Amino acid sequence: MKNDNAWLTIDQVAAMLNVSYWTVYRLIKTRQIVGVQVGRARRVIPESVEAYKARLIEEAA
Repeated sequence: MKNDNAWLTIDQVAAMLNVSYWTVYRLIKTRQIVGVQVGRARRVIPESVEAYKARLIEEAA
């Protein structure tokens, strides 16, 4: 069963944005995308990645 609303790993976000692992951490630290700590793992809210991409597209237009 696939959950399209599941939180994303740092590696998944990096692959989606075609950037490095560390770039994703920088985006979380600067609060451009929302990351949460779950135990020892960091997860990213998918909606925040979509909002980030929409902002980039809007700025480029």
